Amino acid sequence: MREITYVEAIREALFQKMSEDETVFLIGEDIGVYGGAFGATAGLIQQFGEERVIDTPISEAGIAGACIGAALTGFRPVGEIQFMDFVTLSMEQLVLQAAKIRFMFGGKAKVPFVLRMPGGSGTGAAAQHSESLENWFVHVPGLKVVMPSTPYDAKGLLIASIEDDNPVIFVEHKLLYKIKGPVPEEMYRVPLSKSHVVRPGKDLTIVATSIMVQRALQAAEKLAQEGIEVEIIDPRTLRPLDDEPILESVVKTGKVLIVHEAVKMAGFGGEIAARIAESSAFDYLEAPIRRLGGLDIPIPYNRNLEYHAVPQVENILEEARNLAALKV
Repeated sequence: MREITYVEAIREALFQKMSEDETVFLIGEDIGVYGGAFGATAGLIQQFGEERVIDTPISEAGIAGACIGAALTGFRPVGEIQFMDFVTLSMEQLVLQAAKIRFMFGGKAKVPFVLRMPGGSGTGAAAQHSESLENWFVHVPGLKVVMPSTPYDAKGLLIASIEDDNPVIFVEHKLLYKIKGPVPEEMYRVPLSKSHVVRPGKDLTIVATSIMVQRALQAAEKLAQEGIEVEIIDPRTLRPLDDEPILESVVKTGKVLIVHEAVKMAGFGGEIAARIAESSAFDYLEAPIRRLGGLDIPIPYNRNLEYHAVPQVENILEEARNLAALKV
């Protein structure tokens, strides 16, 4: 199978859905002639024109509001927030409006739109352009939250998200845009709310999201050389969460490490840990649940400090080795 980059997979998903469905259009800052801050929409304005690839003023509230209004009238917009940090400016539209409309109208109205946003650190973009805010949206009933970790999932999950009848927050880690992986040329869908066993193992479960899936895989290769077989679970959709594969894995391995880039305090790892603790899988634990998350600080501009502010491969290795060594 051919290999393309994560950002090319995003662009191909947008192209294929726009070609198939005239109700799909793009809206955001610099997504037209410029092609998007990270090139995800490059060339699409030449193919679909300014009426379907709409450049906006610098107004995240306007982008989210336009998506909601268009979705209510039969369109399927795909909005782009240039950096995830700036989605804070559209919280009223997303939390008080988009998430609640379908429920408040008894299902007679629906709000099918996707809001794409690059998140995460690692590019030297400092505190206001490097945040991981996904758990803010996980907390809101009515929103779906998707975080692909591979080019294959990026394309399939984006197509499925565009076709979903609910508002979807679609988080793309900036460091993933350049990674390559196998992606079919034809249109396909990766179902939302279906966790993926990325790597089977028997000694330890690692539940990881987004860029941390790639780092967990690197760590797992090194651990395998030491005789430690790690099973890696990627939730892919954080809300609604498919926790069954996670619980099954914990029953099998008896040990679990949860890794995400967002700050550890009130991060998504806490929800996974709670679900394990509240389930029958808890009885199979041979060691305490461990979490790795970002430090409780804004992301520094200094590249060395930035590197140490979020989990890296060596941190995953250290935690995994400590867990694997624990005996009942």
